[in-house]
Amino acid sequence: MVRGRLLVATSAIQSGPFWRSVVYVLDHDEDGALGVIVNHPLESDVDEVLPEWADCVNAPGCLFEGGPVAMDSALAVGVVSDVTSGPAGWRQMAGRVGLVDLEGPLPEGGELLGLRVFAGYAGWTPGQLEAEIEEGAWLVLPAEEGDLLSPVPDRLWSEVLRRQPGETRFWSTLPVDPAQN
Repeated sequence: MVRGRLLVATSAIQSGPFWRSVVYVLDHDEDGALGVIVNHPLESDVDEVLPEWADCVNAPGCLFEGGPVAMDSALAVGVVSDVTSGPAGWRQMAGRVGLVDLEGPLPEGGELLGLRVFAGYAGWTPGQLEAEIEEGAWLVLPAEEGDLLSPVPDRLWSEVLRRQPGETRFWSTLPVDPAQN
């Protein structure tokens, strides 16, 4: 199971929403997997869609493309300062990372270290993610809480790969167009 870890797209994924994506896996069990793409910011700001939550999100204050499933709905993921006293409406997924109920009360100061709002999510049916990993589409790598809240999400794919040991770090030097390598 890869809950609480990152899926980093390899060059086997050459187009679409998962191209050069970094997915934080929120849930993974015998029923499938659920995650959010953490490095695809959208043009829309949170204050345009959910103005009451605008002051709770980290920079950049925009919505993120969480994945190709249910793009017309919003999913909020927050990192709490203390899992034993998370805010009302927060449901733990992995460590200090959890889902935040956008219809619930706003968190009080200090309860959340950070929050991101995603349009849609990434989902896999039972066995689908395992098959994609086996085919080499994804690298499964350790996550850091800062990955979810990176102020420069456009650089996250390279940064996550660069901090890995051994040959995995060389993936970070892959040009955008591999034909120009």
